[in-house]
Parts: sequence; C-alpha cells; structure tokens
Amino acid sequence: MKRDFFDRTARPVRLVAGIGLSALLLAGTAETAAAAANCIKGDRKAPYTVGWANIYSVPTWMKQTEGTIAAEVEELKKQGLVDSLMITDAQGNAQTQIQQIQSMIDADVDAIVVIAGSSTALDRVISDACDKGIAVVNFDSLVETDKVTAKINTDSNEWGKTAAQWMVDQLGGKGKIIIMNGPAGISVSDDRRKGAQPVLDANPGLEVITETNTEYNVAPAQEAMTSLLFANPEIDGVLSLGGALSAGSVMAFDRQGREQVPTSGENARQFLELWKEKGLKGWATMQPNWLGALSVYTAVQALEGKDIAAFVTVPLPIIDDASIDSYLARADQFPADGYIYSDYDKALFDKLLAQ
Repeated sequence: MKRDFFDRTARPVRLVAGIGLSALLLAGTAETAAAAANCIKGDRKAPYTVGWANIYSVPTWMKQTEGTIAAEVEELKKQGLVDSLMITDAQGNAQTQIQQIQSMIDADVDAIVVIAGSSTALDRVISDACDKGIAVVNFDSLVETDKVTAKINTDSNEWGKTAAQWMVDQLGGKGKIIIMNGPAGISVSDDRRKGAQPVLDANPGLEVITETNTEYNVAPAQEAMTSLLFANPEIDGVLSLGGALSAGSVMAFDRQGREQVPTSGENARQFLELWKEKGLKGWATMQPNWLGALSVYTAVQALEGKDIAAFVTVPLPIIDDASIDSYLARADQFPADGYIYSDYDKALFDKLLAQ
C-alpha cells in the first residue's frame, strides 16, 4: 500500500460548482477516544460512498493531497469497503463549499472528508451532515464545530512557534524580519501565525517590518516579496509559514541580486532545492499530503464500527541541514512544484489512530 503522488488510479465522479514518521508517533492527542465514533449511526453498510469537499484544487499541495485520497479510495475499493468517490471543488469560495457539502448530504454519501474554506462558515452544514449519520473527517484547515467524527492535523500552533524560535536563534534575537503567511481566514495559516506570536513577544529585538498574506503558490509569493524588497533595503530574515511562500521569497531575493537571509519554510521541493543550491540558512517542517488519505481511511474505520479519537495529531518532523539530503534524494518522485512528503502505509495509519 506504500505509494506516492503518481499512484492515483481512482476514477472519481467530479462535480465542479462554480525518511518516515514512525519514530515520532508516540505523541498524544488532544482528546481521548469516545466509546464510539461521533456522527456514526444508522445502518450504513460497505461499500461506502465517500465525498471529498475540496476548498480549491489549483495549488500543487492540494493536487498531491487529492492524489493520496484517490489512491486510498482505490485501495479500499479492492477491499470492498468503498464504492465511489465524489469530488467537489469550491474554487476558494466558502459559500460554494457549503452548497457542495449540502449536495453530498442530499446524495446521502456515507462519509465526507473536508478541508475547510472557513473555520466558522461551514459549521452549520458540517453539523447537519453529522446529525444525519454521515462520517465527517476534517483535516488541515479545521472548522470550529466539534460535530465531526474526527479532526486530523499537525499542530499548526507548534509549527509557528518552532519556526519563530529558529529565527530568533539564527539572528540572536535581534534583526528586521518579514513574515509570510498563507491566506487570511484559513485556520492552518492563522494558527501558524498565532503560534509564532508569543515567541516574537518574548524577543522584542526582533522587529517585524511587515507581513504578507498570499495563496500557497510561488508566483504570488514572489510578487509580494519583490515589492517588499524595493520598499525595505534592510531585511535580516524571512519567517515564512509555508513552503511555496519560501520558494517565492528566495527567488525574489535572487532576482533582485539581494543576499539571501535565514528563511523558514516547508517541504516544498522547490524550496528545498533552492535551499541546497543557494547554501541557504534554512529550516522546514511538513504538512503531509497523506493527511487526505488518512482522513478517508479514518472515515471508513469509523463506519466499520471502530473507536476513533475526536482529534488525531500527526507529529511534525524537522527538516534541517542534517536531514535535507534525505528528502532531496527522493525529489524525482514528486512534481517539480510539489511537496516531498514522507512514505505512508496502513501500519502508520493504524498507529496514528491508536494514539
């Protein structure tokens, strides 16, 4: 079952409206498992229909994540546990996503996996799905409501905190930095930024010149950083809270002939390659694309009567000078603008769900 982005063999119905972590998996979860999985009721039987409510499909991270979802569905089809996969693309619009989730409820799918376009706007429709006995697994960008079967994520707050502390250490607690964020209002972006703030407050010698909010894509990040380079002749570090953002930053510095500065980031292939090529002082972590596959697996396990924790925490690995080569050694297995994520299999998923 171990596989990567290129193994995407499912043939989903598409509705458009509008290496390894095993050593780290002893970390606890935020909540303990209930007696039975939340939302599950009625006489739903395998094979199940799964809905994938995507907020947008353009970023490569999303495409890779959808690849792991489709591959997992194909694997579960072989086991007779899943019948079909329904995919929607809200094209970045939370209201559209609400309508698409409602269409899944109306179609009486057995499970919905979702990355939320808004931490609050989806609460009502998600709760409605739960009330109707549909397994709802929310990952990456989370909703506020707890009326879901499970939430699955890394610790975004810890993500921001650790990146900020690395920057403090690099600059000795003094210097001018720019913070690069993902889209405002997306929980994973907002939570990373919130996690960084206590570290910044404790180190007032680190001056935040300005901040950006862009899509998790290289082009808008590069454009934003290019403008900031013209306006700020002195920049000592870039606290980037996303991998494509980091790649855009490095490219902007390079194009303007500016000396590279310590830059945090994520496991985006382009950023890791630029880090090595430019001899960058870098740090990164990973939001595994296989969170999508894990979410499908979790939903099916819940439907099969397994106990599922309300929150499943996936540990954050650290990518630094000591480990970057192990990631780059696998780079040719991933798209040039993609993310080099760790291997995954059923044993890993079972270990995570057993926390």
